[in-house]
Amino acid sequence: MRVVPRLLRVASVLLAWRLDELVDAAHLFRPLKLLRLLLARPRPNVASLSRGERLRRALTELGPIFVKAGQVLSTRRDLVPADIADELSLLQDQVAPFPGSEARAIVEQELRLPIGRLYARFDETPLASASIAQVHAATLADGREVVVKVLRPGIDAQIARDVKLLRSLGELARRWHPNADKIRPLDVVAEVEKMLENELDLQREGASASLLKRNFASGVDLYVPEVHWELTSARVLTLERVHGISSDDIAAIDAAGLDRKALAAKGVRVFYEQVFRDNFFHADAHPGNIWVDPSRLDEPRFIALDFGIMGSLPEADQYWLAQNFIALFERDYARIAQLHVAAGWMPSTVRLDELEAAVRTVCEPYFTRPLSQISLAELVVKLFQTARRFELTLQPQLILLQKTLLNIEGVGRMLDPEIDIWAVAHPVLKRILRQRYSPLRTLRDVRKRLPEWLHHAPEFPELVRDALREIGRGERRELADSVTLKLALDNARRQHRTLACSLLGSTLLIGAALLWTLAPQHGIWPPLGAGFAGLLVFAIGWPRPR
Repeated sequence: MRVVPRLLRVASVLLAWRLDELVDAAHLFRPLKLLRLLLARPRPNVASLSRGERLRRALTELGPIFVKAGQVLSTRRDLVPADIADELSLLQDQVAPFPGSEARAIVEQELRLPIGRLYARFDETPLASASIAQVHAATLADGREVVVKVLRPGIDAQIARDVKLLRSLGELARRWHPNADKIRPLDVVAEVEKMLENELDLQREGASASLLKRNFASGVDLYVPEVHWELTSARVLTLERVHGISSDDIAAIDAAGLDRKALAAKGVRVFYEQVFRDNFFHADAHPGNIWVDPSRLDEPRFIALDFGIMGSLPEADQYWLAQNFIALFERDYARIAQLHVAAGWMPSTVRLDELEAAVRTVCEPYFTRPLSQISLAELVVKLFQTARRFELTLQPQLILLQKTLLNIEGVGRMLDPEIDIWAVAHPVLKRILRQRYSPLRTLRDVRKRLPEWLHHAPEFPELVRDALREIGRGERRELADSVTLKLALDNARRQHRTLACSLLGSTLLIGAALLWTLAPQHGIWPPLGAGFAGLLVFAIGWPRPR
């Protein structure tokens, strides 16, 4: 009942934009259609607008959290019609600025010094204004140009109120929507809530910028502005000021003499490196946040802005996703079906042959076109739509990634309409996976985790013995059936084998290194043999997929 007044306002805005079908979908709102003329007058020229544009304008009027929800929905093209998704992808939270004097007061309150002692110059006229914060130009005492991002006053309370409303709507959808168990509306709301919570902490945004800058420290492919930490807090962020061209301003890029084809390929490579090499990617990569550096003609590069929405994936999802992309690039449809079930995205009861046939039906028509005309983002959306028939469970942690994939491919196509996304992405992804799962990387991980394994190794026999006793007494009924018991014992044997082989392999490799450095008089063959034996032992103990 506490959110009913706000719900009524939502309904009145939807009716004012003639979104009657959305009102019809909610039983609570239907009686309001009788009072439409009293609740809200139609907006000007509303009859001439498409339904997607009407929805986009309604969300913009409802406020920042609805804009964010619309941006997330624009990536769910398996759930939203294409015309609406295209329109929602244009959502920008540009709003009227708040007074510069209020921004000055917030900066002084947060940094606890008069503005004149913090900056040599602070421009009260904002450079840009969005729903959550606005940006002002400033100059430091040493003459360096910076930008100061300031949170809107009272935005915390407004977002908390709207999140509560969105959660109530999600709860209604969970109760009444026929596919709620697959759409998982409350998880989607939680994802939006987390996204907004991160954007409200500008110190977190500064930390994200610092990490992204460290990941691309060379600055050859991507430049990230420097954070001035002494002038940063939870509500104020001071960044180096950069100058560039928006990545959708093709005329300006051509006038600057930049190689658009090289830029497009570099953008795709940078995306895959962020996701699969660093597991930390810019998740709001629309053209307004991705600029092109006009000063680099020989080696063009991008400039990243606005680090409020960053994404990362659990290690398991990262692995499954990378393997799915590789299988897609290699047209291995059986592998795609197996991976979806193995990742837990689909129930184990799904018939793999039927899923494989469905995936082939979606993909094969695409492969009859020239590779430069294949949209990877479009194909992924079609696969999601097909997978829903096989009880695909929505993975909220993949929403940001799908949104970013759509953004990056859009930027790449704008810069070079003939770009072959597949030819660029496939070798980059294979190289990253080769490095990520190389023996050297594995050895480093083993060395890092070896003390923990050694600490817990003596407990393994007792744990297995206690588990068997509990099963024998019937205390662990969930393991009582023979199939589950066999799986548990197999897992225990595999863990013992992996541990033993890791210890022996590490010992042999360390011995090989010592022989090579401390006893060179014995020649190369003893350390080479010991090193080869160590790698062989690692291979024997390597966990195999079941």
